[in-house]
Amino acid sequence: MDQRQSTWKEKVVDLLYWRDIKKTGVVFGASLFLLLSLTVFSIVSVFAYIALALVFFTIGFRIYKGVLQAVQKSDEGHPFRSYLDSNIGVSEELVQKYSNNVLGHINCTVKELRRLFLVEDLVDSLKFAVLMWILTYVGALFNGLTLMILALISLFSIPVIYERHQAQIDHYVELVNKNIKNCIAKIQAKIPGLKRKAE
Repeated sequence: MDQRQSTWKEKVVDLLYWRDIKKTGVVFGASLFLLLSLTVFSIVSVFAYIALALVFFTIGFRIYKGVLQAVQKSDEGHPFRSYLDSNIGVSEELVQKYSNNVLGHINCTVKELRRLFLVEDLVDSLKFAVLMWILTYVGALFNGLTLMILALISLFSIPVIYERHQAQIDHYVELVNKNIKNCIAKIQAKIPGLKRKAE
């Protein structure tokens, strides 16, 4: 099970780093096309058009293979027989595994939100408040679909850019982190009650 999970993660990494340009191009292009379609049409229309195109393609392919078999007088049978005979059911163990995994993430998120909203640590709650304040401006500028398109483009471009320019990026990130830590230390020193508890 762990080996399957590690190969799955390796496939995702290979996809994001454009190791196989054809596969990545198809996934990226199809995902971007779907998101851009959703900006123009409703989700119901997009999925209806996709399903309609798929059904027309499979019907056309089935008729083409039937005519080809009639002309060549061969007996190959149904062109999609291997797919029709394959088992596509989801196993109970797989559902149990992923539902337990999702439940663990939900519980962790709820505990963290409780900690932030009920101000267990003042500094963390203030950071959360600043993040939410920034997100109000982001929400005023972009809708959710635009953010998803930007996230998709970033997901497929940032890893490649980082891989090519890792030394320069790491240098500047280190400088920014150092400046942020210095600013936070100055603020914590000047405002009483903001010092973190010793862990």
